[in-house]
Amino acid sequence: MKKGFFVSLEGPEGAGKTTLARRLADWFAERGAEVVLTREPGGTELGAAVRELLLARPMEPECEFLLYLADRAEHTRRVIRPALLAGKVVIADRFADSSYAYQGFGRGLSLAWMRAATEGATGGLVPDLTLLLDLDPEEGLRRSGRTDRLEREALDFHRRVREGYLALAEAEPERFRVIDASRPLERVWRSVERAVEKAWSA
Repeated sequence: MKKGFFVSLEGPEGAGKTTLARRLADWFAERGAEVVLTREPGGTELGAAVRELLLARPMEPECEFLLYLADRAEHTRRVIRPALLAGKVVIADRFADSSYAYQGFGRGLSLAWMRAATEGATGGLVPDLTLLLDLDPEEGLRRSGRTDRLEREALDFHRRVREGYLALAEAEPERFRVIDASRPLERVWRSVERAVEKAWSA
C-alpha cells in the first residue's frame, strides 16, 4: 500500500471538487487506506473562522491572500503533515494552487512573492497529485449559483482564474492532471479514478 499520499483537487467554482473529493475518500478507504478528507479554508477551527470572513467581507488582495496563507499554515501544521507522517492519504479540497490562481492570476499579485510566502508557511509542502477539474467559468458559475463573495466576482476575473490554473498545470505536468469537468459526473469520475490509480501505484 502506498503511504503518506497527498492529493489536492483544484478548479473554478462549480467544477465538482467537493463531490469528487468525498467520492475519492471512499475509493481510498475501500482499498484499505486511512484517509483524511479536508478543505481550504476550513480544515481547522481557525480555518472555519477564516473561511467565514473570506467569503463574506470585501478586502484588499494582499489581505485576502495572507488570510488564506494563515489558514494554510495552520492546516498544514495541524492536519496535513501529521496525517502524512502517519502514513495516511490526505485529500484536500483546494491547497496552495488556489491562491496562485485566484489571488495571483485573478487579482494580479506577484506569484514570486506568493510562492516564497507559501514556502515559508507550509515548509515547502506540495501535493503528490493535483487534479485540476477544468470548466468554462460561465458554466461553473451557473452551477454554483453565485452565493458567496468570490463567486459574485466579474466573469473576467473567473476567466483569469481558469487561465491561471491551466498555466500552472502546463508548468508542472508531472504533478497536475487536467480533467474535463464539463462532462457527466460518471465520466469525470472515471478520469479521476484512472489518474489517481496510476499516481498512487507509481
